[in-house]
Amino acid sequence: MQTPRLFTLLPEYINTPDGMEIDRHGNLILSCPNYAEPEITSGLVVKISPDKKITKWFDVPVEPTTGVARNMGICFDDDWNLYLCDNQGWSGEERLQFKGRLLKVKADDDGHIGQCTVVARGMEHPNGVKWRGGYVYVTQSLLSKVKLPGGEMVSCVYRFRADDEDIEVTNTLADKNIIATFITHNLGCPYGADGLDFGPDGALYVGNFGDGSVNRILFDGDGNVLENHVVAQNPAQLTSTDGFCFDEKGNLYIADFSANAICVMRPDFSLERIAQSPDCDGLDGSLDQPGEPRVYRGKIVASCFDLVTDPGKVNTAHEMPATMSELDLVP
Repeated sequence: MQTPRLFTLLPEYINTPDGMEIDRHGNLILSCPNYAEPEITSGLVVKISPDKKITKWFDVPVEPTTGVARNMGICFDDDWNLYLCDNQGWSGEERLQFKGRLLKVKADDDGHIGQCTVVARGMEHPNGVKWRGGYVYVTQSLLSKVKLPGGEMVSCVYRFRADDEDIEVTNTLADKNIIATFITHNLGCPYGADGLDFGPDGALYVGNFGDGSVNRILFDGDGNVLENHVVAQNPAQLTSTDGFCFDEKGNLYIADFSANAICVMRPDFSLERIAQSPDCDGLDGSLDQPGEPRVYRGKIVASCFDLVTDPGKVNTAHEMPATMSELDLVP
């Protein structure tokens, strides 16, 4: 297996780095919900230049009734508007429950926000987001209002149009924007749809976090879902399925949040763990609870969330400064 290397240490105003994108200038864009110190700072977005200079791009507009933003997954559309999943409810704080939003932000290079549109509101747990062909796809990791007899968790993927605004989500199966649902069978980790990305085959791949599995969603020519089924699952190689991304060869890099590891799903759907770290502070580049990988300048860069210490997690404590790791692409 590979030995992870330090990509960068992050400034003190970042305590839980998460989703990433690459802008039109080749900067790595990092979404920072800042859950670890909620009384100090709200969510923000930073730029990391090719020479690793880190600058704050903008503070994410807060939800009016809560006074905070907690942005996780991010993606650009074709016009370089940035979509953000404002996952207010992730912390479990009662006043933030069902306050999540999908935001569409138009900001200039200096971080001045020209327009911020609330695409959807009232969401329980918006997490990952991806743009494709005039639509934005969003994972919602929990639908706790949907009850199954065995206690399994239900989660879903929503699809919104580019011109959608102020859609009030009910967090039930009655939501018309839901295109796919998932059941997490692992009762010890009831957390569902998380990372997502479109593969070279045009299918949408979605990770089921608690089950450590990857689903493939196939569409017909009109965008209707033809099938949604598990294509990869191997507990010996992949424990949990957080953020992920494809490279040009069709390899899918997966953040194994629980195991402090990065796994690769090959084009034949086989899974291989390529790096793993023990409980650590990440200062030497070790994987300190990786939340998302991103192919960047010929390497894999992973954000280290470093916060959750539930049973089944290698991580046992949150440490500062926050860190990011890097790995080599697989052959």
